[in-house]
Amino acid sequence: MPKTAHEKTQLVLENYIGGTFVPCSRLIDSYDPSTGEVYCKVPDSEGAEVEAAVQAAKAAFPVWSSKSPQERSKVLNKIADLIDAHLEELAHAESKDQGKTISQAQTLEIPRSSYNFRFFASSILHHVTECSDMDHMGCLHYTLRTPVGVAGLISPWNLPLYLLTWKIAPAIAMGNTVVAKPSEMTSVSAWMMCKLLDEAGVPPGVVNIVFGTGPKAGQALVSHPDVPLISFTGSTMTAQHITKCSAPYCKKLSLELGGKNPAIIFDDANLEDCIPTTVRSSFANQGEICLCTSRIFVQKGIYGEFLQRFVEAAQKWKVGVPSDPTAQIGALISKEHLEKVQGYVKLAKAEGGKVLCGYGVDSIQVPDKNKNGYFMLPTVITEVTDSSRCMQEEIFGPVTCILPFDSEEEVIQRANNVKYGLAATVWSSNVGRVHRVAKKLQAGLIWTNCWLIRDLNLPFGGMKCSGVGREGEKDSFEFFTEVKTITIKH
Repeated sequence: MPKTAHEKTQLVLENYIGGTFVPCSRLIDSYDPSTGEVYCKVPDSEGAEVEAAVQAAKAAFPVWSSKSPQERSKVLNKIADLIDAHLEELAHAESKDQGKTISQAQTLEIPRSSYNFRFFASSILHHVTECSDMDHMGCLHYTLRTPVGVAGLISPWNLPLYLLTWKIAPAIAMGNTVVAKPSEMTSVSAWMMCKLLDEAGVPPGVVNIVFGTGPKAGQALVSHPDVPLISFTGSTMTAQHITKCSAPYCKKLSLELGGKNPAIIFDDANLEDCIPTTVRSSFANQGEICLCTSRIFVQKGIYGEFLQRFVEAAQKWKVGVPSDPTAQIGALISKEHLEKVQGYVKLAKAEGGKVLCGYGVDSIQVPDKNKNGYFMLPTVITEVTDSSRCMQEEIFGPVTCILPFDSEEEVIQRANNVKYGLAATVWSSNVGRVHRVAKKLQAGLIWTNCWLIRDLNLPFGGMKCSGVGREGEKDSFEFFTEVKTITIKH
């Protein structure tokens, strides 16, 4: 059957194995979230493709791991330079592929992707190891850090290149080689980055990208006996499966999972800062960030004022096509995910909740060509119970619930009353209270009077069902290396 003009121009991705683009005979449809139409074909890789990538990574490991930190640092900095040089095209691809606004891709995600490489290019030049002298035994002890081997990296669809590079950069900086699997729903920016690796001086096989689904490509990667290390960002349920598959091989695991993050607003909070920041923490990237706020607890003294001002601010956020530089919210990742998020709003109403704005209350205005896109307005729910599913389960969309509280002790207990423990925000002008509450909250990251300000030197990760392990300068160095203690008798 002859191809249509549309099919002729459709993008077809290829795996990147051993420094070469390799076509795959099986392909998956990838959709433009803003139109609901297929615009790209992604490899549907299976065990054979993963096996080829692992063998390429194993073959490249001896040479790459023997290079000095200075040599590897130079390559990482070159990758960063090339990402910066292609910022605009990467940002446009990321926006179209994921549904996020072009402004977010341009100002946050692609710049952070290059910075990930620069950060680890610098940090590997300053690592030192421990030494212990035991004169009475005539012994000197010291430690060495060595790369682990082939690192299996699986990244999600919400911040595609940002989170993929957050894994690749430390892995190769420490001397490992990589087999990475991006989400099959957002593969384009990873494929584009592959084109830059050879130019940056990355030897063939050091970075391999295999595209495909979790049940096929992901399963083959996490259960491969020659992949001793898995770094995964995604859902808790998938992480539980990865843990089972990895157990027979005692693989090293880093699991950065979901969240049901609370914001606690005390009555002495500065609402001029608190409200716009909390609107952003609730709805940025369509609410598709694991750090987004989805439970807002407001002290009763300011509850009515906060609710009114928050809803007014949320209704001013513009939902639009991702390419619109004035839009603050783009399209959700898929039709299935949109229906899931909308289903939680319907469930909240069925459970007695009240929807103050957003889905089912206000209408969306988008161009006719985008009528089938996966758009959803910022949605605010109140009058639900702490035990309701909307307060307990990760929705991962532009939906937040707002409830009142009385006391500090009460709100700490309620904030901790979920299975997750990734992040939290606390708003108060009382410094003593801020320290007390932060100490008692069960979360790996706690922001006070701000949100999403990160120092990459410091640990990132969650408690409980929000993950295992941490990522950051020291933590990534330890995860992507093995430590040896060496004793010398003198």
